[in-house]
Amino acid sequence: MTHFYWICEEIDGAARAGTLYTAHGVVQTPTFMPVGTVGTVKAMTADSVRATGAQMILGNTYHLMLRPGIEKIYALGGLHRFIDWSGPILTDSGGFQVMSLGSLRKIDEDGVTFHSHIDGSLHRLTPQNTTHMQHKLDATITMCFDECPALPAPNDIIAASMRRSMRWAERSREAYIPREGYAQFGIVQGGTEAELRAESVTALTKIGFEGYAIGGLAVGEEQNIMFQTLDVTTPLMPADKPRYLMGVGTPEDLLGSVLRGVDMFDCVMPTRAGRTARAYTERGIINLRNARHAIDARPISPECDCLACVRHSRAYLHHLFRAREILGPMLLTWHNLAYYQRLMRQIRNAILHKQLSALSQKLHMQWQSGDWTENDMPQPHLHAATSLCPIP
Repeated sequence: MTHFYWICEEIDGAARAGTLYTAHGVVQTPTFMPVGTVGTVKAMTADSVRATGAQMILGNTYHLMLRPGIEKIYALGGLHRFIDWSGPILTDSGGFQVMSLGSLRKIDEDGVTFHSHIDGSLHRLTPQNTTHMQHKLDATITMCFDECPALPAPNDIIAASMRRSMRWAERSREAYIPREGYAQFGIVQGGTEAELRAESVTALTKIGFEGYAIGGLAVGEEQNIMFQTLDVTTPLMPADKPRYLMGVGTPEDLLGSVLRGVDMFDCVMPTRAGRTARAYTERGIINLRNARHAIDARPISPECDCLACVRHSRAYLHHLFRAREILGPMLLTWHNLAYYQRLMRQIRNAILHKQLSALSQKLHMQWQSGDWTENDMPQPHLHAATSLCPIP
């Protein structure tokens, strides 16, 4: 049986390239995890997710608890079998979702009581039961139950919330059942306050986890504030454990966070953008609803080998979104996830060759340069794939 461990292969500044070994497979870091909140990465099959290069995905205990139910998934062989994903799965504890329910939830020292956003039914989450639920899901990486206050907030509110999360982390750890190749991550909280972040790291490392996450960011603060918080947080975190920044983010966020020592990411942005006609590319975001794409025979990106780019034109994708055909969101979600995975491979390769600074400058210049013109886009490979599906 494989042990759960992370090996650092190279360091470039604060950035790290490594490999994560788990019971369900190997993950090269830095890595981006597509979000499969309710047991599916929206608009994607498991095979199409694999085709993007994704090695690990994320599920959410809160949503899976409400439907179809943890016991049903357990009876059907666990989350991996249920969703046809044999690779590693990280499950969020549901803390962030519960905290966002506002008047539908009530927090106390023991946990959170809340009404379902689906049917109003009453439920209870505690550090212990959310840990047990993740065990039944067979999550490769289990997350501690935490409280995530929205920013900005008064210092005393953030401090009280962080300290409660640390007490919950201790109870989550006590409830966790160790298994070979599996892990539980503690979550650093403390808003944007350096001293609270430091206190949180100290408390979590004293408890001891297989990995450590950074929570409570990308919840309303500016990007520079998030980066400043990472600057004072990641150096305090154990150097021999993986670091996971929760819920982040844009390509610029990912690059900036890797530069500050983060190894793992998840975010709904690429899939959500794919459902709203926005394509992430080497030249920034392209809105395929725009009329200028109506007769554009070029692919979204000449540098992408996803199905949308190899087989279809911008004009066709524009038509799909205008006609509200479901194939549009499917193809563009595939494209966006493929771009995120390609970006992470670029970053990892640059770290291994100690060229991340040069790559960072190049990426920022490309993102700011705007869409390719008809003159500077390389020869499209749009029709190169006709041999893949010959006409009888």
